[in-house]
Amino acid sequence: MKNLLPQVLLVSFILIETSVYAFQKLNIQTEATNRTTVAAAELMEFIAIPNDANNLSSIEKNVAWLEDAFSKRGFETKVLKTENTPLFFAEIKVKKAKSTLLFYMHYDGQAVDPSKWQQEDPYQAVVKEKKENGWSILNYEMGTPLNSDWRIFGRSASDDKGPIVMLLHAMDLINANKLKLTYNIKVVLDGEEEKSSKQLGKAVVEYKDLLAADHLIINDGPMHLSGQSTIIYGCRGITGLVLTMYGPRTHQHSGHYGNYAPNPVFRMSSLLASMKDEEGRVTIPEYYDGINLTDDIKEILARVPDEPATIHQIIGIAEPEKVGNNYQESLQYPSLNVRGFSSAWTGPDTRTIVPESATASIDIRLVPESEPERLKDLIEEHIRNQGYHIVYQDPTEEERLKYSHIIKIERSTATLPFRTDMDSESGQLVAGAIKKGLGVDPVQIRIMGGTVPVSSFINALKVPAMIVPLVNADNNQHSPNENLRVGNISNGIATFVSILTYR
Repeated sequence: MKNLLPQVLLVSFILIETSVYAFQKLNIQTEATNRTTVAAAELMEFIAIPNDANNLSSIEKNVAWLEDAFSKRGFETKVLKTENTPLFFAEIKVKKAKSTLLFYMHYDGQAVDPSKWQQEDPYQAVVKEKKENGWSILNYEMGTPLNSDWRIFGRSASDDKGPIVMLLHAMDLINANKLKLTYNIKVVLDGEEEKSSKQLGKAVVEYKDLLAADHLIINDGPMHLSGQSTIIYGCRGITGLVLTMYGPRTHQHSGHYGNYAPNPVFRMSSLLASMKDEEGRVTIPEYYDGINLTDDIKEILARVPDEPATIHQIIGIAEPEKVGNNYQESLQYPSLNVRGFSSAWTGPDTRTIVPESATASIDIRLVPESEPERLKDLIEEHIRNQGYHIVYQDPTEEERLKYSHIIKIERSTATLPFRTDMDSESGQLVAGAIKKGLGVDPVQIRIMGGTVPVSSFINALKVPAMIVPLVNADNNQHSPNENLRVGNISNGIATFVSILTYR
C-alpha cells in the first residue's frame, strides 16, 4: 500500500486538474453569459463619461473611473504622464507565472455630432432591437436580462470601452470561481488613440521597464464578418501626401478664359489616373517591390472564410479591384488611395469659373515590406516624370510665370505596420486558449487593412503582438450610431478568461 501512495496521489492530482479544465471548457461561456447584464450596466455607466481626447477634463474623469474599476478587481494601478493625455496602467502579478501578457486598449473616443445620432445623447447609451424598418430604442430597465442580438448604442461602446469592460468582468468571473491565473497581467490604456497616439512613442521608451512583457495583445477593431472568434497577426501602417495643382492666380470667368486658362481639375484628374490602371493596380514602377506571396502564404490567406458576395453587398459594389486574387491577398500590398478631392464650388454654390487650384489628399496603407519614404519618393518621381515642377510651398510669382505645370507636395508622417509570425509562441498561446476555452477554431488573419498605432510598442519593447478583436463588424465605429452587440460582451468575457487561465 505504501508503494502505491505516490501513484494514487498522482492520479488524484490529474483528476483534480482535469476537472478544473473541464469546468472552464464546459462552463466558461455560460458563466460569461450570466455576467452579461451586469457588465452591460457597467459599460453604459462608463460610456456616460465623454471621452474626446481634445477635452482634458473629460479624459481625467475617465482615468478616475478606470482607477476605481481596476482597483476593485485587484489590480495595482498607475497613471503614466505623457506630453499629452496620460496612459493608464494596471497590473496583477502571479506567483510562478509562465510569462507576462500586456493588453493594449484605448479609453478615448471619436468626437460626436449629436444631430447625426438616432438618440438624444451619444453619451447616454440606449438599448435597441432590430425591427423591419431599422433599429428601435427599447424601454430597457437597467439590470433586466438582455437578448444577445440587441445592441448597446453609444459613443465608444465598441471602440474601445466595450473590450475594457469585458476584461474587467472576466476578472470578476475568474475571482468568483477561484480560477487560477496563468500569466502576469499588464494593461495599458491609451488616452488619445483616436488622435494617432502621437505621445505613445516617447512614453513607451520612458516606461519601457514597466511595460516589459512577453506577449502583446491588442483588443481593438472589429471581428471577422462571420462573427467568429478572430486573431489578427498584424496591421497595415499609414502615411500620405497632399497634392495641390495650380491654375490661374485667382478664379477666372469661364466665358472669358475657358479654353485659355489651364484648368487644374482636369490636370489633377489626369495625373491621378496615371498612377493606376483600369483594374486598380498601381502603375508606378517598383511600388510593389518586396511583396512575394508564396503558395504557403496564399493557402493561409485562403483559409479566412470571406464571402465575396457578402462583402460586395455590404459596401455596395459589383466587382473589386484586382490587387491580389481575393480580399485577403489585396491587404498584403501597399495601397494608393485618393481619400479626398476638392476644387472651387458645386451644388447651389456653383460658379462659372476656371478654378485657381485643385487639391487631392492621398493615403497610403503600408505593409512591412514597404518603406513609407521610399513609396512617397516613387510617387514624387512619377509626378516629376509627367512634366510637373514640384514645389513644397505655394509657388512664387516667378515660378508661376516660368513653369506651365506646377504642383505642391506636402508629406505626412508615417505610422508603421507590423506583422507577427502566425507560428510564433504568442500565436500558439492565443489560438490554443480560444480553442480550449471556447471550443472553436478562431479565424486567423495574417494582416488587417486598418491601422492601430502600436508599432512604437513593438519596436521599443521588442515584443510579438497580435490583435484579438471582440466587437461586431457592423459596429459603426468612428461614425454616428456606434454600437455593440450584446452577445459580443459575453463572448469577449469568455475570450479573456480563456487566455488568462490557459495552460
